[in-house]
Amino acid sequence: MAVIFVLSSLRDIELPAGVSDHAAHFSGYALLGALVLRALARATWSGVTLPAAWRAWLISAVYGMTDEFHQRFVDGRWPSVGDWLADALGAAAAIAAIVAVAPFIRRAKGREV
Repeated sequence: MAVIFVLSSLRDIELPAGVSDHAAHFSGYALLGALVLRALARATWSGVTLPAAWRAWLISAVYGMTDEFHQRFVDGRWPSVGDWLADALGAAAAIAAIVAVAPFIRRAKGREV
């Protein structure tokens, strides 16, 4: 979250060629969503549950809203609903992927002796 806050405090951010603003938001919040889910799951696959996933998405999406609000106060930046949607969708995509994979990993780990 601190990295996102610092980046959104900068007036001008140069993105690599071919990377759109929405792609950057999607990617950054996908990483945030995955890390928040990992924290809520206490870094265990058994902790990856639908309630934990919902909370991780909610925390990430609300943080995205506060980040957009924060940009109102940065010269040369402005809040954008489109950016927030990219944030929320990025977090949702990463969290959904982890939730989808978790049962297979739990089963595979259960077979290890």
